[in-house]
Amino acid sequence: MIKWRDGKLGLPIKEAVELFPELKNFLDEKGRLDFSNREARILYNKAVAKVLFDLDIEYHPKGLVTPPISRYIFLKTFLRGGEKVLEIGTGHTALMSLIAEKVFKCDVTATELDNEFYSYAKLNIARNNSRIKLLKSSGGIIRGVVPRGERFDVIFSAPPYYEKHSGGVLTEREALGGGKFGEEFSIKLLNEALDYLNAGGKVALFLPHKRDLLNAIKMKGIRLGYEVRDILFKVGTRKRHSLILTV
Repeated sequence: MIKWRDGKLGLPIKEAVELFPELKNFLDEKGRLDFSNREARILYNKAVAKVLFDLDIEYHPKGLVTPPISRYIFLKTFLRGGEKVLEIGTGHTALMSLIAEKVFKCDVTATELDNEFYSYAKLNIARNNSRIKLLKSSGGIIRGVVPRGERFDVIFSAPPYYEKHSGGVLTEREALGGGKFGEEFSIKLLNEALDYLNAGGKVALFLPHKRDLLNAIKMKGIRLGYEVRDILFKVGTRKRHSLILTV
């Protein structure tokens, strides 16, 4: 069980600085960390991953700085321990897959589309002595990526959900969900997942607080025969949803 070192949902800045002294360069006169600085965010999140989850994570220079806390909370909404799971789009850190294996003792398979992110994910898996099975996607979601006949208790993803690419850190492939509200990728995933889930299996999606997007995915999920549960949680000032769809 994870115990928060600050009594809340994170790691005291002082402890993070002890682990990564370079963080001192990003503190103001009151000892507050400048989270607007990318390097500061990377160092702090590396400290969180190490202290709270005993994971050694390297971030891609241009990749999204994935916070371990929000990913752990998401996983905790649907994992009970020991499941056989598949993550779609593990990203450059492979962070959620590593937490699923390390904390929840899951048997993990993960996919990644981007060549550079795949290489980084592979290195992060190796540096943590992980047994995660990493599969390279050539554009597919599940079909054509995961061998036929494979079955999972849970398939989870932080899917792309933007209607259009607006630049920023995310690449177009990472950002664009397609469809009117950014729901298209998630709906394709739900369709394909039906052929890869065990009886009573689940799809879990890490999504933003966007009503139209959520409703579009929920309605399609119900039409496909899923039972839908929407769990809202908050990390810092940001609201996030764990959308859990059970067959």
